[in-house]
This record gives sequence, C-alpha cells and structure tokens, in this order.
Amino acid sequence: MGAVLRAARPLQLTLAVVKPDAVAHPLVLAAVHETILNNKFLIVRNKELVWRREDSQRFYQEHSGRFFYQRLVEFMASGPMRAYILAHEDAVALWRSLMGPTKVYQARNTAPDSIRGAYGLTDTRNTTHGSDSAASASREIAFFFPEFSESHWYQQDEPCLRCGLARYDAEECVHSILKAGMTESS
Repeated sequence: MGAVLRAARPLQLTLAVVKPDAVAHPLVLAAVHETILNNKFLIVRNKELVWRREDSQRFYQEHSGRFFYQRLVEFMASGPMRAYILAHEDAVALWRSLMGPTKVYQARNTAPDSIRGAYGLTDTRNTTHGSDSAASASREIAFFFPEFSESHWYQQDEPCLRCGLARYDAEECVHSILKAGMTESS
C-alpha cells in the first residue's frame, strides 16, 4: 500500500487496542489491521505489548468495583495485545463505529459486519478497545505510549499528514510523512 492523500480537515487521534483474544489468532489480527487501512486511518504508532496485572488494574481503575472488573483485568493481562495510535478526521467516532457494540450478542445482531460482530467471543473477549472521546484518547494514548508527544505530533506532523501525502511502511506497519522529492517507491 503506497501513498495516502489526505483531506484538509484537521486530523484527530484515537487509541485502538487489539485484545489478547484477537492477537492469539493471526488471521483475526490481520483482518483488524486491514480494516484499519481500508478505512483510511493513518497508523501513527503501533506496538505489541504484554501487560502485568498491575498495568491492567491501573488502566481500568475507573471500573473498579463493577461486576466485570476482575475478569477484565485478568483477561487483559493474559497475553499479548496490539496497541495503535490512529489518525483520521473523525478518528474516535469512526473507530468506535467499526468496532461495533461492546456486547458481542448485540454486535452480532445489529452490526454483524463490525469487528466485534465478526470476531468477538464474549463481552470481555470482544476483540478490540477504542477511546470513547478525544479526552479519553489523549489519556489512553499517554498510558500506552508514554514516549509519544501528542502536542508535538499536532504541531509538527499533523499539518503535513493532513495536507500532504503519507507513505505506508508495510514492514513497520505505520504511516510516515512523505518527504519532498520522495516518490511512493522511494
């Protein structure tokens, strides 16, 4: 996949996580990745990681005390996951729409072509996570990618990606700014 021409509207960032149930199945992971690319997201960063139980507890602390909290904490620490920073003009809403409803039964009935409708197993093992607002996206991106500077990205990279060409690096699985004088095949 080569260069991607972007619109002039500002880009928004969101966090997308492919959960351990999907990462354990390479074909599902590949299908989710293709869904991201086919919907014209720019992949700003991505990494595979494994959480300790403590990481999971910190990330989901707002749900502490809820009936599903312990099950969710254990599951998210059960194996590798893939985290993405995605950019699109309406990244939060588009990613949430592609994921489908949180509850897999509902997703299968109301959005069978959504990621969760197609690949979700249970309400916990529902394939993906996505930020529910721009504020949540900022907080969650900082949690998963502490080395990433959102403000720097918006100042330096976003204007170029928004108005110019982005090159997809299939080996690194990220988009980068197409430098002046470079071609898609460079």
